[in-house]
Amino acid sequence: MYEDCKESTGDYYFLCDTEGAWGIVLESLAAVGIVVTVMLLLAFLFLMRRVHDCAHWSVLPTQFLFLLGVLGLFGLAFAFIIQLNEQTAPIRYFLFGVLFALCFSCLLAHASNLVKLVRGRVSFSWTTILCIAIGVSLLQTIIAIEYVTLIMTRGGMFVHMTPYQLNVDFVVLLVYVLFLMALTFFVSKTTFCGPCENWKQHGRLIFATVLVSIIIWVVWISMLMRGNTQLQRQPQWDDPVICIALVTNAWVFLLLYIVPELCILYRSCQQGCPLPGNACPLPTYERSFRAENQELSRDCSPKLGRITRNLTLEKGIRMEVTWKKVQMSKIRRMIQT
Repeated sequence: MYEDCKESTGDYYFLCDTEGAWGIVLESLAAVGIVVTVMLLLAFLFLMRRVHDCAHWSVLPTQFLFLLGVLGLFGLAFAFIIQLNEQTAPIRYFLFGVLFALCFSCLLAHASNLVKLVRGRVSFSWTTILCIAIGVSLLQTIIAIEYVTLIMTRGGMFVHMTPYQLNVDFVVLLVYVLFLMALTFFVSKTTFCGPCENWKQHGRLIFATVLVSIIIWVVWISMLMRGNTQLQRQPQWDDPVICIALVTNAWVFLLLYIVPELCILYRSCQQGCPLPGNACPLPTYERSFRAENQELSRDCSPKLGRITRNLTLEKGIRMEVTWKKVQMSKIRRMIQT
């Protein structure tokens, strides 16, 4: 059965290989991930129309872009299940880094906005957050385009390179993604400091997502560069290692970040959102103190008005009496003279 499958499908034989079932398992997880991501995209589109708080709404376009990146990651998994050839190699080397850079850039932009919100400041506009995410990921796109163009102009050297050279180039291309991951990790830690507790839960989600992603990346890069060679499983295990890390990280993005964010967004819509721009609600004691002051002002305003009018009238009478006395004294002096 295995030989028939291999002969009939060629580079696609992992899609139907029942002996090495990693291909079937990963393509199933990737297909389910695509369906779930599309459903989450539709849910975000539905909830975006019901959010009235500017601080919440400003990050929704960036999260929508993040979901598009996750959708691309699930689709990219099929390029690693299919064997490396002249068609799949450019797709792997270009999209892997670009899609992960886009996802981590969106997380970085969200974390940067949270740094302001947890300190009670006004949120960035949605265009600013979106431009930060796109702009930060643009460098990885340029790097990947230059590398793939250079290799393709030399006659498609992917199929002629040794497995070790392919792995080294693949990891070196991801140095900027590793930098973005580390930067997002440290920025998300700064969201723990601030008086506004309601925004810190978003920072904790980003922190947990990036932390688990770092662990995944350390494991798969170690296996790709050292583990497979020491276990004498190179290049047989190279594609499965990368594909497992890819699908796992995409599911981490969904389960640790997007799904909790969607739940928070849904609860805020159900409970009723605060006024636009209200980035940090006042503490309970301060709200009650202000309410008491407002009530006292309303109660005292009529009395204060009457007192003011009486004082004004009394002052006017005194001034009039004084003026009359001055005039009378002048008349007396004139009569005496």
